[in-house]
Amino acid sequence: MELEGNVLGIRQASRLHLVGARIVDPATQLDTVADLMIENGVIRRIGSTEGGPGEERINLAGKLITPGWFDLHVHFREPGKEVAETIASGSLAALNGGFTGVAVMPNTNPPLDHAGIVSWVKNQATPFPIDLQVIAAVSKGRQGKELVEMAELCEHGVQAFSDDGSPVASSWLLRHALEYANMLGAVICEHAEDRDLAANGVIHEGAVATKLGLPGIPSVAETLGVLRALLLAEYTGARIHLCHVSTAGAIEWVRWAKNRGIRVTAEVTPHHLLLTDEACATFDTSTKTNPPLREETDRQACLEALADGTMDVIATDHAPHPFEDKASEFEQAPFGIIGLETALGLCLTHLCPRYLSLQKLLEKVVAMPRQVLGLPPVRIAEGEKANLTMIDPDAKWTVAPEKFLSMSRNTPFAGWELKGRAIGTISHDRYWIRDS
Repeated sequence: MELEGNVLGIRQASRLHLVGARIVDPATQLDTVADLMIENGVIRRIGSTEGGPGEERINLAGKLITPGWFDLHVHFREPGKEVAETIASGSLAALNGGFTGVAVMPNTNPPLDHAGIVSWVKNQATPFPIDLQVIAAVSKGRQGKELVEMAELCEHGVQAFSDDGSPVASSWLLRHALEYANMLGAVICEHAEDRDLAANGVIHEGAVATKLGLPGIPSVAETLGVLRALLLAEYTGARIHLCHVSTAGAIEWVRWAKNRGIRVTAEVTPHHLLLTDEACATFDTSTKTNPPLREETDRQACLEALADGTMDVIATDHAPHPFEDKASEFEQAPFGIIGLETALGLCLTHLCPRYLSLQKLLEKVVAMPRQVLGLPPVRIAEGEKANLTMIDPDAKWTVAPEKFLSMSRNTPFAGWELKGRAIGTISHDRYWIRDS
């Protein structure tokens, strides 16, 4: 998928005059209606501006400008399964969803477990105005036996490690991964799950699983995985980030750990905030994800934890699969749903302002994801590089997977009516604006 002629119409941000938008940035305590003057990708002026020759003037009255959104947890499948997603298609899907940055997980084929492949992946993203960070594997081949060359990978820009798709196989290996990451100033991102308890489950263990006759994944499998990670983080003094937390029990342990001073951050996905295992009742494989959709009590616990700050980050766990893989019996279908092109609309429609103010939402999708990775903050201020997401907060639209820029269509939100949509991004000296 070439940059030239792509459907977003990405152009150089030589001289832009963005007029009349509401500009919101919690980092600079900015919430005002003003103009933005951008020259060669740098914010030159915030406020009333007359404009000048050679500029492109874009009327954004009634629209919203925020710092660029960042998704801490995506799967772009390349190398190994380009039929589901490539780095190019994933980057365009991210931009179309309003994200100017993503962190890709290492469960590709081959896995992202050495410096050469990490450099190759980052190079594939250079044609696109997106900050692509690589979360490298913890263990070589993701086999759970031997640590990767963490120091060398950090020298190549890696700041986080995970065997996501599965937990780190042994407590011994996770302990040493935490110790090395701590020395290097990096973080371990753990898929917290007891695989013995999860066994061959395909859906949350509960009444719905019993009704459908499907093997279940008990919530305690996640709780035990979370507790293992927290105790080892406390023992080593290292940072731990918990991926896609989904259960009330796990949330209580995260809350306990934070009160205890353990260096933990945690993320939650839009699908765990908005759906329950009841969505699986039609055997729709687009609802099959790991961790599975849980019960209503778990969903409510996730919402409460997001609101009270126990959950630090909203991440999509964007997991594309081709139609032919998902078009099978529920037990045989792969886990995973896509989320990059629906997350912003879902958050604005269903989370803001009922559970989060706009400022608090931005902390979860702008500031904290970058903070977890140790990246510099993105700020809307004069002299800063323009890294912006432009939003029409009043746009009403229907989720239509056939219009996605992702190569896959496996979303449980097809047909949902949403309010609020990304209409453009600016980053890496380039921008795009949605035509309609």
